[in-house]
Amino acid sequence: MAMSTPFSFCMAAALTATSVHAVAAGTACMASSGNTAATLVELYTSEGCNSCPPADRWLSSLKSRVDVVPLAFHVDYWDRLGWKDRFGSAAFSQRQGQQLAVNGSRFAYTPQVVVDGADQRGGPRLPSSRHASPVAIEMTQAPAGGDTTASISLAAPAGMTLAAYWAVTESGHRSDVSAGENQGVTLLHDFVVRQLVDVPAWMAAPGQPHALRLPALSAPDHDTRIALVVLDGRSGKPLQALAMKACR
Repeated sequence: MAMSTPFSFCMAAALTATSVHAVAAGTACMASSGNTAATLVELYTSEGCNSCPPADRWLSSLKSRVDVVPLAFHVDYWDRLGWKDRFGSAAFSQRQGQQLAVNGSRFAYTPQVVVDGADQRGGPRLPSSRHASPVAIEMTQAPAGGDTTASISLAAPAGMTLAAYWAVTESGHRSDVSAGENQGVTLLHDFVVRQLVDVPAWMAAPGQPHALRLPALSAPDHDTRIALVVLDGRSGKPLQALAMKACR
């Protein structure tokens, strides 16, 4: 059952070190994760939920954190209250339900914050330190929103099953809500997931990088970013994440 919950703030001290490096290099954009795990933050939210705006603002506050990959999944089950969230998707509502078995939550609710695959009911708690990841990602995108390719390398001594997903996000959106629980409120949104592409599981082997490809985007707009999240193929838990601004 979907429900709304008050959003409280409990955030660890800001981290200073980062292994993420992104540059514009002539004809392409590139980013590399290194072997240190980035923090993945997945927010399930809705414009029809009156306790979601504080969570949306908190997610926006992560803009300066290059060690964090934020993603906002707008669900559609609050649309019935009279305001249709233009970013809402039944696929994201379904995904939230499917992820309960991974993140440990007993039910779907908004705003729900999931950090590194774990439900953060009661307020988000970012890790105070970072750990090594068995996975490293190198990402390259052709200019003007062209194809994006990624190379996934495994540092673990033995092979393991991996899976992944691509998420294309947009920031800087504004909505003037005229109905529902947030009637009369102007909402600002960042890291809104506009495209989600699941990558089937594969058997990864040390010393044998695995290549992935995301087809060309439509014209990048609203501060478009491309994120790739690599998962443990058995548990579904994230192992590494990387995001970069789309080439223009």
